[in-house]
Amino acid sequence: MPNDGFQNYPYQSAAHSHAHAYLLPAIDRILADAGPRTIFDLGCGNGSVAGHLSSRYAVLGVDYSRQGIEQARAAFPQIRFEHGSAYDDLAGRYGQFDCVLSLEVVEHLYDPRTFARRMFDLVRPGGTVVISTPYHGYLKNLALAAAGKFDAHFTALWDGGHVKFWSMKTLAALLTETGFVDIRFERVGRVPAFAKSMIAIAGRAP
Repeated sequence: MPNDGFQNYPYQSAAHSHAHAYLLPAIDRILADAGPRTIFDLGCGNGSVAGHLSSRYAVLGVDYSRQGIEQARAAFPQIRFEHGSAYDDLAGRYGQFDCVLSLEVVEHLYDPRTFARRMFDLVRPGGTVVISTPYHGYLKNLALAAAGKFDAHFTALWDGGHVKFWSMKTLAALLTETGFVDIRFERVGRVPAFAKSMIAIAGRAP
């Protein structure tokens, strides 16, 4: 993820972030329904999600933060973690997987089309991709404006922070353009209209 702020993204430990409290219950259910054997964790950060999943699935994690990868390897030595970019030819390097998981990554990327193509290459025909990103919709954006929270939510002062702000419509358009099918969404954290994040689930045709 060159020039997207991830190389020096700060990870203080290999613990879950606050977002995992509302993301992981939905992710566990989605993966149980999909039934993958192998998972590629793209943008695995400090490895906490891979660690959570590793007792049920074979997981490989890649992230551009060297600090994150170092912490992941130390905390979860049974899992393979590699340093790399979402823009690299990851399928050429690691092969294909039943599921590609990428949580709270796409909002940090200047080039989401390349990211989506790399995900498409990584997932086997008939496989599943699962992507989460902060949710943006009319009522939530209206509430942010009314509460005077726009500067805090859309801050320009977070080094390595969010550079893209996705809606269901725009993320679905990206996935459709890339070739994914059967796209659906779930919203998590708070009531749906004011959800903290949305999760896109999509497939690659067999």
